Amino acid sequence: MRLLVDTNILLEVILEQEKAEEAQRLLAEAKEHSFFLTDYSLHSIGLLLFRRKKHHVFRQLVSDMMVNAGMRIISIKLDDLDAVVEAAERFNLDFDDAYQYAATTRYKLTLVSFDSDFDRTDSGRKTPAEILSRQAAS
Repeated sequence: MRLLVDTNILLEVILEQEKAEEAQRLLAEAKEHSFFLTDYSLHSIGLLLFRRKKHHVFRQLVSDMMVNAGMRIISIKLDDLDAVVEAAERFNLDFDDAYQYAATTRYKLTLVSFDSDFDRTDSGRKTPAEILSRQAAS
């Protein structure tokens, strides 16, 4: 499955939050799925970690997820920025969610997120647990 990993999935793991184990189990499935991350998510995570003086954690994330696990970075091109604005207006999304939605649509990906704001969109979202349970049923 081709999955766009929302920022909150990685932050759950990095910050050891409530759903970290669920997110970690999905991310461990690198051989089962093709994982994608937007440049916006990568930069947002970097911004947060640098503010917290956790430069080494950012370096480790890049090494573990991008280099070793093969997660690919994607971006919205200038020509696609109208799709971000349209998604924000149509589904009442903030910029980061509209960017994720537009990337999901542009690259034909399934969005994996804990953010229920995506439930207002026509493509919705899947949680890590939903992806994992679908795999177990197959």
